[in-house]
Amino acid sequence: MKLQAIVILIAMGFLSSCNVGPNYHRPAMQVPQAFHAPEPLPDTQAASFADLKWWEVFRDEELQSLIRKALEQSYDLRDAVTRVEAAQANLGITRSNQFPQVSASGDVNFTRLSRNGAFPLPASLVPSQNRNWGQAQLSLLSFEVDLWGRLRRATEAARASLLSAEENRKAVVTTLVSDVAAQYFTLRELDAQFEISRQTLATRQEALKLTTSRRNYGIATDLDLKQAEQLVDTADVTISTLQQQIEQTENQITLLLGENPSGIERQGSLDENALPPEVPAGLPSALLERRPDIRAAEQNLIAANADIGVAKAAYFPQLSLSGLIGGQSTQLSSLFNGPNSAWSFVPQLSQPIFTAGRLRSNVRLAEAQRDSSVVQYQKAIQTAFTEVSNALIAHQRVREARIKQEALVAVLEERKRLAYMRYQGGVDTQLNALDADRDLLQAQLDLRQTKLNELLSVVQLYKALGGGWQG
Repeated sequence: MKLQAIVILIAMGFLSSCNVGPNYHRPAMQVPQAFHAPEPLPDTQAASFADLKWWEVFRDEELQSLIRKALEQSYDLRDAVTRVEAAQANLGITRSNQFPQVSASGDVNFTRLSRNGAFPLPASLVPSQNRNWGQAQLSLLSFEVDLWGRLRRATEAARASLLSAEENRKAVVTTLVSDVAAQYFTLRELDAQFEISRQTLATRQEALKLTTSRRNYGIATDLDLKQAEQLVDTADVTISTLQQQIEQTENQITLLLGENPSGIERQGSLDENALPPEVPAGLPSALLERRPDIRAAEQNLIAANADIGVAKAAYFPQLSLSGLIGGQSTQLSSLFNGPNSAWSFVPQLSQPIFTAGRLRSNVRLAEAQRDSSVVQYQKAIQTAFTEVSNALIAHQRVREARIKQEALVAVLEERKRLAYMRYQGGVDTQLNALDADRDLLQAQLDLRQTKLNELLSVVQLYKALGGGWQG
C-alpha cells in the first residue's frame, strides 16, 4: 500500500506539472521576393538545382570518386559525426533526470564472536559465536517531481542541441563536397594551362631555331635572337610555376580526402559539359529550409529559449522524493516477511528565499543568450541571401567575360598567324611577331582562368543554395 501511495503521488506530480518560460516562436524575417542578381535572372519559379543530389550536379566520374572518398575519410566530417554522437548521449543524460532512479542493493554480514576477548564471557551468555545478518532493498533516489517544467525545458534544450549538431554535420558535408569539387576543377584547369604553356614552349623553341638560322645567315640581328630566347625562358618559367600550383593543389585534395600528400590520378581532359546547363536558384523562401547552417542556428535559438524556462523554474519550490523498501533479518529465508520488512519515504520541498540576486541574474543571462541567438539566426539568413546573390552575379558576369575572352583569343590567334607570316616574308619586324605571341599566350591562360571561375561560380552557387548534403 505504501508503494502504491508513492506511485500515485509521482503520477499526480506529472499530471499537475506545467512549463514555465516562453514557448518558442520563429522570429519574423523579411524574405526578399527574388534574389538580387543581374538580368536575366534564372527562373525563380523552377525547382532549385540545389535540390539535386551532389552526384546529379557533378557528373564527372573521377570527381565523384574523390567526393565519395572524402565523405568516408574526411577528418572534419568524422569530427562532426562524433559531435552528433556526443549530443545524443547528452540528450539521454538530460532526459533521464525526468524519471525515477531505482537501484537495488543488498549485503550479508557474517560475524564470529570470541569468548576469550578482553572481557571473557561464559558459554551460557554466548550460546553461539556466529552472528549472521543480511539486508536487501530497492531505493528510489532523489526523484524530482517536475512541477514547473525545469527538467522538460532542459530536455528540450538538449534535443535542440542534438538537432543543431546534426545540421552542422550536414553543413560540413556541403562544404566538403564543394571544396573537393572546387579543388578538382582548379586542378584540371591548371592541367589545361600547363598543356597550353607546353605547346607554346615547343612553338617558341622552333621559332628560336629559325631565328638562330636567320642570324647565322645575317638576316636576323642579335637583338632578334635575344628576344626569341626571352620568349623561350618566359615559357619555361610559366611551366615551372604551373607545376608548383598543380602539385600543391593535389596536396590540398589529399588533405580533404584524409590521406597523406600524393599525386591525383586523372585520365583524359575535363568534360566541361559535366555540369547542369541551367542553374535555377528557386524561391528565396525555400533557402531557409534547405541551408543546414540556417537550421542549425534556429536549433541553437530553440535551445537558448528553453534555457530561459530552466532558469525561471529555479524561482519556484522544488519537490523531490526519495525512499526505499526492503528487509533486514538474521535469516535470509525470512528477509522480506513480517516484521523483517523495512521502508522509508521522504518527500522534500525546498524553496529559495534569499540568493543575493543569483536567480534573477541567471534569468537575465539566459535571456541575453537567447537574444544573441536571435541575432545569430538573423545574421545567418542575411549571410545566406548575400552568398546566393554573389554567386548568381559571379555566374552571370563570368559567363559574359568568358564569351568575350574567347573572341579575344580568336583575334589574337589570327594576329599571331599574320605577324609571323609577315616576319618570315621579310615585310615586318620580329618584334611584332613576338608581341603577338606573348599576347596570345596570356590571353589563352586568361581564358582558362575565366573558364575555371565559371566552374567555381556553379560550385559556389550550389553551396550557397544549401545543396550537397542530400542523400
